[in-house]
Amino acid sequence: MADLSQTTSSDLSGLPVAPGDIQAAAETIRGAVVETPCSYSRTLSNICGCDIWLKFENLQFTSSFKERGALNRLTALTPEERMRGVIAMSAGNHAQGVAYHARRLGIPATIVMPVGTPMVKIENTKHHGAEVVVTGATLEEAAAFARSHGEAHGMIFVHPYDDPLVIAGQGTVGLEMLKAVPELDTLVVPIGGGGLISGIGIAAKSIKPSLRILGVEAWLYPSMYNAIHDGNLPARGDTLAEGIAVKSPGKITTEIVRRLVDDIALVNEAELERAVATLISIEKTVVEGAGAAGLAALMSDPSRFAGQKVGLVLSGGNIDTRLIASVLTRELAREGRLTQLSLDIPDRPGQLAAVAALLAEAGANIIEVSHQRTFSDLPAKATLLQLVIETRDSAHLDEVMARLSASGLSARCT
Repeated sequence: MADLSQTTSSDLSGLPVAPGDIQAAAETIRGAVVETPCSYSRTLSNICGCDIWLKFENLQFTSSFKERGALNRLTALTPEERMRGVIAMSAGNHAQGVAYHARRLGIPATIVMPVGTPMVKIENTKHHGAEVVVTGATLEEAAAFARSHGEAHGMIFVHPYDDPLVIAGQGTVGLEMLKAVPELDTLVVPIGGGGLISGIGIAAKSIKPSLRILGVEAWLYPSMYNAIHDGNLPARGDTLAEGIAVKSPGKITTEIVRRLVDDIALVNEAELERAVATLISIEKTVVEGAGAAGLAALMSDPSRFAGQKVGLVLSGGNIDTRLIASVLTRELAREGRLTQLSLDIPDRPGQLAAVAALLAEAGANIIEVSHQRTFSDLPAKATLLQLVIETRDSAHLDEVMARLSASGLSARCT
């Protein structure tokens, strides 16, 4: 985690967004955007050794905070601009926020989404009535197309984060959190382009200057980290947190982050997966990778937050069900509750039954069974038995492996 506290302050003068802009945005969006719960999590607090409040922005109608900024920006359009229509680029959540509120306000909307955007986000955007164009390998390429296409057709470009009105709208999350829990010491906020953390930073520091603001990025996309530290960590690859997979943060947001954000944490894919699985398991709430980034940072370094009152923003919940299944299964494997075993056994009747009986005695449940006779370097009279088994935890798995070994079976985890 990078300490920026030597350069940050609570001086809000001269910033492109003022606390009054955020208060005005709160009035603008009131009644059209959900004031989501900010609830205490007893179990996560016990696990992490601090007091944790969760801001459930995944419970917005579009399952993301993004509709706050989108609505604030759309409301500011003139009648003539509304007739011309809007265009936006987005990996999904901004798209849905713009599409949903544009339809409410009678504004034609076109959304450009990069290739690889989760299908659930594409379909939801279409469902909200927008025209969707899928093009560009990255968000930046999609943005370039959106700008050129919008200029050619006279549409108004609605930026997902580098716009003062959008930033002000996102800042209403911070107002609501401190209204609900004034005693918070620290806010942990995901960073993509920086709109959410910029707005929250201004709102929160205007109310409680001593409050610390911590940003979180995926290791695969450390763009704001690089911008703040003049670093050159690579930004590439497929991340579970595609909602914050931004190669170039905004100019406006970078200025605000440099002024107000105290730390930036980088979290890896395993940490993101663990956070998504934990929120489903403990809070019974579905959160996408970007939305779980704050919890990922906290769980990866709990000593950093010991004894503090921490607010986490669950920024969105748009994730494919197939991906949820994969994340949960992979987490079971990491916990030692789901394991693939390979055993070399004689290819004769009764051997599979003997292995199954041993596993049953050990209290393991067999999930999948596969024999491999052809594509193996074993002798012709032997076969490779591959099993997926379920155990209670890693200690139970060790007991099962010891039982197999004591029976003369050569078993290995694969």
